[in-house]
Amino acid sequence: MNTLISRIVIFSLILVGWQSMLSANSLFENDEILNVVLTAPISQAYQQKKLTHRLWHTGQLAFTDTDNNTKRLDVSIRTRGVNRRKNCKLPPLRLNFKKKQVKGTLFQGQDKIKLVAPCKANDSAEQQLILEFLAYRSLAILTEKSMRTRLLRLSYVDSDNKKTWTHYAFLLETESEIARRLGLEVRHVPKVYSRQHNKPHTALIELFQLLIANNDYSVIVGPNGSDCCHNIEVLAPPVGDEDLIMIPYDFDSSGLVNASYAIPSEKIPIKSVRTRYFRGRCQTDEILNAGIAQVLSKKTEILNLFQDNELLTAHNKTKTIKYINDYFKIIEDPKGIEKKIKRKCRGKV
Repeated sequence: MNTLISRIVIFSLILVGWQSMLSANSLFENDEILNVVLTAPISQAYQQKKLTHRLWHTGQLAFTDTDNNTKRLDVSIRTRGVNRRKNCKLPPLRLNFKKKQVKGTLFQGQDKIKLVAPCKANDSAEQQLILEFLAYRSLAILTEKSMRTRLLRLSYVDSDNKKTWTHYAFLLETESEIARRLGLEVRHVPKVYSRQHNKPHTALIELFQLLIANNDYSVIVGPNGSDCCHNIEVLAPPVGDEDLIMIPYDFDSSGLVNASYAIPSEKIPIKSVRTRYFRGRCQTDEILNAGIAQVLSKKTEILNLFQDNELLTAHNKTKTIKYINDYFKIIEDPKGIEKKIKRKCRGKV
């Protein structure tokens, strides 16, 4: 009897561990493009994009699992984002799953997840989507303390007017899932002080922001009336309020993506988002140099990420690789580092 109970306990522990691994790893561990069909009253959701309070609209998400079986999940959708809801004909969506229904599927552990889609139904917008996806992948090359992604070939079926269209899109790992993966906790605070940062990590992500020419973020404060930080998720160790990890997201306003609606902040003396302007925190030479060394060690891998991508047009690939090489010229040159980074950084060391 005791042996039987022991076996049941062991089996239960193995099952729980397997389910936990499935939850944490399945969706974002695989780099293959996932074919998905979303059926919902999509036009109704889009019509509400400029409203502060937007309704959830019920629909269904179908996908093919690893065994080549079609799975269907109930899902609710609503538009999300700030700039994109204002400027995009096809704004991004948040997908809201039923927790019990996703168990044992590729989406196990997912609840409300962000979907990033092209801003408009044209090739240019889809190219910008691919560039933003590759920006996330570039950061993932630099550090595991980043937001993972999964590329989709997404077909929409509007259940109201029966219109259909297909384009690439991608899903973003949630902040709670990142926290679990890294053994950290999500923190919602009004402000973060420089002394609270994990400075080596902050230095690294701000060097990355310079790589993609993104200034639409803050590692100190959030937008008016919102928690810290702007386009940054804040993670922390289970104990204490220091050694905070900044996880950046939303790169559509970067020079790398160069979205049609992206304009520089009035606080920055540049006229185009394509112009790199460092707004990072000042760091000691030791921390800054270590961050630069980390980026330089991944130069070939980052360039190959863009060179080997089959979804970028030849023109965009050539232009983007030149743009990235221009960044590396800055951080490979001590004079470039002094002029473009050290003289522009903010705060005290």
